[in-house]
Amino acid sequence: MNKVVKNAQEAIAGISNNMTLMLGGFGLCGIPENCINALVESGVTGLTCISNNAGVDDFGLGLLLKKHQIKKMISSYVGENAEFERQLLSGELEVELNPQGTLAERCRAGGAGIPAFFVPAGFGTEVAEGKEIREFNGKKHLLEHALVADYSIVKAWKGDTHGNLIFRHTANNFNQAMAMAGKITIAEVEELVPAGTLDPNQIHTPGIFVQRIFQASNLEKRIEFVTTSR
Repeated sequence: MNKVVKNAQEAIAGISNNMTLMLGGFGLCGIPENCINALVESGVTGLTCISNNAGVDDFGLGLLLKKHQIKKMISSYVGENAEFERQLLSGELEVELNPQGTLAERCRAGGAGIPAFFVPAGFGTEVAEGKEIREFNGKKHLLEHALVADYSIVKAWKGDTHGNLIFRHTANNFNQAMAMAGKITIAEVEELVPAGTLDPNQIHTPGIFVQRIFQASNLEKRIEFVTTSR
């Protein structure tokens, strides 16, 4: 039951070229930056990354993009990464854009064992191209398929040695759904505690979904935009 590994390098062992990864986070909030840094150092390439966004040029998934380690991005909001834009426009990067709610539900469905579902978002746009369309209650819906990954990599506020996770406030974002949708789930946590320490009523992700967990050594928390008022 003890799922603790020493560090990010040990946690990502087994991730190889051309695998599909899910990475939690929204903007720079709740991203598993330690594992991303370890992936950069590993030199793994040809990755398909499922993430709400692609980080920024010098942090998060932007670091993997910079070294051309990502082959395809399945994401929603990607507007803050100039390198992402350059690779997309030059044809170096394959991109599958999703409405944000659709992306979240595709991840949740993958973890719940639901192979596909119908959703109205995207009908009448480029998102609908090539997808089955059906009408429900007088409204057109698109068929969307669930997402699963070889590895899901998430970041939590607290976790225990059995892999139970608690996310803090909005840092829950995509992390909870993605933690359920990986064949192997890796969790980096800000605080790692002994099993039995966490209040069962506060746990967001049960340890059954998590195979590897470690306490992050680098807890850098960046802010994309600093907005102040007089």
